[in-house]
Amino acid sequence: MKMPRKIESVSDKMNCTPIVRQYGILNNDWGDFMPKGVPNKRYTAEFKKHVIETMREEGLNYKETARRFEINSHDRIQHWERIYLTEGPEGFLVENRGRSSKGRPPKLDKQVEEDLITENQRLRAENDYLKNLQALVLRDERRRPKKRR
Repeated sequence: MKMPRKIESVSDKMNCTPIVRQYGILNNDWGDFMPKGVPNKRYTAEFKKHVIETMREEGLNYKETARRFEINSHDRIQHWERIYLTEGPEGFLVENRGRSSKGRPPKLDKQVEEDLITENQRLRAENDYLKNLQALVLRDERRRPKKRR
């Protein structure tokens, strides 16, 4: 007698708690959630441009456009439209993933850099002088006998 094959769900594939497995929390009416290791779908710049231009020409809303072009989220189309309106179709060619770089601070002119170095050296010498002066004053005060009243 052949045993029926068990259908694996996402909770069986992933490392889940017994409660998650018992109630099938990771399963829903539309199918399983995306398991680990499945990359997000990428769309080309030409496709994005075509989607936005079609939406604008035919007067479709975000959800209708998402259904027509089989895009998972209408929020993605909103994001594409914002890029299209601010940067134009060329904005789709720029990769904007991850954090933006702060970059290196701009290089100073040699003269300005030399001036800052000399000022820094002068201030350090002044600091050393004042520390030594303070130490001398304290030592002198300790040597003097205190006046009694």
